[in-house]
Amino acid sequence: MPAISVFDIFKIGVGPSSSHTIGPMKAAFSFIQSVLSADLTVSKIQVILYGSLAYTGKGHATDSAVLLGLAGSIPETIDPNLMDERLRKFHKEKHLDVPGIGRLPFDPDIDIIFEYKETLPRHTNGMRFIAYDHDESVVLSEDYYSLGGGFIVRGDEDEPLAQEGEPEYPFSTGSEMLAQATKQDLTIPELVLRNELSWRTEAEVVQRIDTIWDAMKSCVERGLTTEGVLPGRMSVVRRAPRLFKAMLAAGDQNGRDTLDWVNTYAIAVNEENAAGGRVVTSPTNGAAGVIPAVLHYYWRLIPNAELAGVHRFILTAGAIGILYKINASISGAEMGCQGEVGVACSMAAAGLVAAFGGSNERIENAAEVGMEHNLGLTCDPVGGLVQIPCIERNAMGAVKAINAARLAMHGDGSHKVTLDQVISTMRQTGLDMQTIYKETSEGGLAVNVVEC
Repeated sequence: MPAISVFDIFKIGVGPSSSHTIGPMKAAFSFIQSVLSADLTVSKIQVILYGSLAYTGKGHATDSAVLLGLAGSIPETIDPNLMDERLRKFHKEKHLDVPGIGRLPFDPDIDIIFEYKETLPRHTNGMRFIAYDHDESVVLSEDYYSLGGGFIVRGDEDEPLAQEGEPEYPFSTGSEMLAQATKQDLTIPELVLRNELSWRTEAEVVQRIDTIWDAMKSCVERGLTTEGVLPGRMSVVRRAPRLFKAMLAAGDQNGRDTLDWVNTYAIAVNEENAAGGRVVTSPTNGAAGVIPAVLHYYWRLIPNAELAGVHRFILTAGAIGILYKINASISGAEMGCQGEVGVACSMAAAGLVAAFGGSNERIENAAEVGMEHNLGLTCDPVGGLVQIPCIERNAMGAVKAINAARLAMHGDGSHKVTLDQVISTMRQTGLDMQTIYKETSEGGLAVNVVEC
């Protein structure tokens, strides 16, 4: 199987989009490394954004991500609090200080080109970086593709494997995952842990899981307490702080208000994402609120919840995300929102069953149910912004995930539709879906809702 770790699925970055923000930032940074490796003399850089990156790039901050990447920033370490100030400077001074190259003239309004009519052959999220010498001759041109979830690939090269070597118990389908677990007499989270130990120590695995969980908790906390208006021309007011205050005033975290809490957690995360804050890509930024909301449901609302349950959740959810990455896609530009919120719902449902201590068969069942009822979900962001319907859609995905997990826990694990079948169906549905419903803002709500 491809050497993919759960930590390739869960990545800490910044909003609002893993495919349109994180991927292009990483691609721009990678292009500069190519220039430096070739020891080229460069006097100018130009960037062309194609397909979905052109159509919704401004709303998804793709142009800003490219600027920051060219200037040496990467999503994992960039300080979101300093981004706006740096971007204002770039636009005002119209030059970039590129590490290892020096100061280059760069006018974002001219040197970042949005190509709406043409797409690059491999993926709709394509971009081209061109470096020129003092004679305006091209010295290096590279194409990059942002494949969803922050994964990028250059040109026609194979997608680079993040991990060296095969995991101990490889699997690439749900049936193989179940078979390996049965053969080794392991639960699914135990199986995934054994595979992660192929690349790092158990202490490192636990530390990384805790770092992801801490980042999710911090994101929820910021989203619950940060008021104001989200960026963009729609002037969407943050709702999570108002919901949070109302829930605290009600004083009930266990009974009839359970779903209200789940909604509040999910909205808090995705409002942070829409504001360009730090989130955990899980598996994408547009779907970043589903898993933290379901984890908070487990952690805060389930009696006797334990940290070991959180670990089981993240390991299991990561394994399900890997299956979608291998056999379909986690890109909204390829699959529609079924590939983002749908996949997150499937991951969260499986993770919650694992946290509850459910059987392997129930875990697989929950993952299947979570996706089955998201098939055909379109990606149609109003105004090209990751706000409407994206923020509420995460709340709906979190609630669906909890229900899928509860249905699976009440069953014996047997069911008619397998996870592999539903992943295959999702992929085919995505291929059949019209382009206007796949992150281009050319169809659906994006054209039927008047921007506020």
